[in-house]
Amino acid sequence: MSYFDPAAFVDYLFNRFLLGGVLVTIGLTVAGVLGGLVLGMVIALMRMSASRSLSIPAKIYIWFFRGTPLLIQLVVIYTGLPQLGLKFGVIGSALIGLILHEAAYLAEIIRSGFMAVPQGQREAAWALSIPKATIFWRVTLPQAFRLMIPPFGNSVNSLLKATSLTSVISVEEIMRRSDMLMQEHFQILEVFAAATVYYLILVSVWDLVQQRLERHFGRSVARETKPATVQH
Repeated sequence: MSYFDPAAFVDYLFNRFLLGGVLVTIGLTVAGVLGGLVLGMVIALMRMSASRSLSIPAKIYIWFFRGTPLLIQLVVIYTGLPQLGLKFGVIGSALIGLILHEAAYLAEIIRSGFMAVPQGQREAAWALSIPKATIFWRVTLPQAFRLMIPPFGNSVNSLLKATSLTSVISVEEIMRRSDMLMQEHFQILEVFAAATVYYLILVSVWDLVQQRLERHFGRSVARETKPATVQH
């Protein structure tokens, strides 16, 4: 009967091959978030457009990518699109899938953040003849960004863990490399316990970053809304 081997667990925890998978996971997460933000901003602006030719395609995009599993999207991109003449490598397929999937969620987060900013503030800025671009960057965006931080943080957290699904198309991130080590040494508990620790560390680090962002922007709002002291 086999038991959990603490020494093997520690060895896997500092295994260079597995640590390489951690770097791949971080890279996929960062690229997925950045690409998702850019595309999500475009989709959100289209979704809020008064033009139906822009808003309807955005609605369909969000409906499709939020309504289908990321796993299916990755498999279709990697194995299905080549049948249509569109072939991508393993990493390229993973990045395309993660970005397209994440953009659908971030688009709704961005849209909800913009819609939560009181319309009266924009109207007051228009009354002062402030340019629309200035209103967007100096009035709307800062307030919307503060409101977006909590759901954005949760979305990043989910994406970080969702990168494990790319192991299905052979991307050598944490899960894929853990599986490769497990098949070589047959130490299931020890290998996946180490992988669990890696995920917990990454998620915890991001939680700290998110809390810091929330405190920073929360203080900014508190200073702006703090009542002035009456002088006697």
